[in-house]
Amino acid sequence: MSTIKSELSFDMDNFHTPVLLKEVIENLRIEKDKKYIDATIGGGGHAVEILKLGGKVLGIDVDREAIGYIKDQELNIKNSKNLILVKGNFRDIDEIAKSKGFDKVAGIIFDLGASSHQLERQERGFSFQKEGPLDMRMDQELAVRALDLIKILTKRELYEIFTKFGEENRAWAISERIVSSRKMKPIKTTKDLTLVVGEAFGIGGSRSNFAKAQVAKRVFQALRIAVNDELDALEQALPKAISLLEKNGKLAVISFHSLEDRIVKKEFIKYKEKKLGVIITEKPIIPEDHELKKNWKARSAKLRIFEKSLI
Repeated sequence: MSTIKSELSFDMDNFHTPVLLKEVIENLRIEKDKKYIDATIGGGGHAVEILKLGGKVLGIDVDREAIGYIKDQELNIKNSKNLILVKGNFRDIDEIAKSKGFDKVAGIIFDLGASSHQLERQERGFSFQKEGPLDMRMDQELAVRALDLIKILTKRELYEIFTKFGEENRAWAISERIVSSRKMKPIKTTKDLTLVVGEAFGIGGSRSNFAKAQVAKRVFQALRIAVNDELDALEQALPKAISLLEKNGKLAVISFHSLEDRIVKKEFIKYKEKKLGVIITEKPIIPEDHELKKNWKARSAKLRIFEKSLI
């Protein structure tokens, strides 16, 4: 299979543009009537291609809006009778899969990070470029929002979040500014936080504005990861996913920042050393120029694939 051409009668890109779609589908080598899990179904891009090729799909997502979107489009999806949807966290992938009869599957996909839909919806509070409440919950049923972290955490705790999850070298100055600013006025919105980030190291001129945007991006990323416990969820999910694969089954993971990619790389090496299978991608697959021209958000994407050799 050299090309992937979508025949959808609905536009999945309106919700989330699937990244590295061709590369994922070609490497999974979809077989008719085989079972597959899309652990982060989002707008359904990867899952729909699997269905078109005759596969059966269990689609999981913590975001009720993602599940709702796919359900609304089911009549327009080819072979939708072979699609099962579950709202849940992929950290529970083993329990969810077994409850739906997906005990052994031919392939599993993780498309990590925030979806296009989450980033574009200002009321979700994921992007520093969109003014909205400081929410950032992928699962709207979670109790803690980014707003709560900004409101109650100490300077040291904020510093640890920005350092660990954002790899931000200005973490202390930003944490200090947040704590001093919130004493005078609550930090409630994405705009409020972005202004505080800028104040932490001063801005002036276009180069400083660019620097502020890069720091704000890392601060927002760090808060999002903390709110959703993303890295712990990934570390818990990967070994469970391996256990669900049948012989020659493949695990494909798309990551968007170094923290995620580091975890995936480390886990794959561990599975190889345990002789569970082979790493298909010694170096991660990255988007080609033509994809980047259509979707600049794919620029940091890395795809790693592991093939299980044991039953």
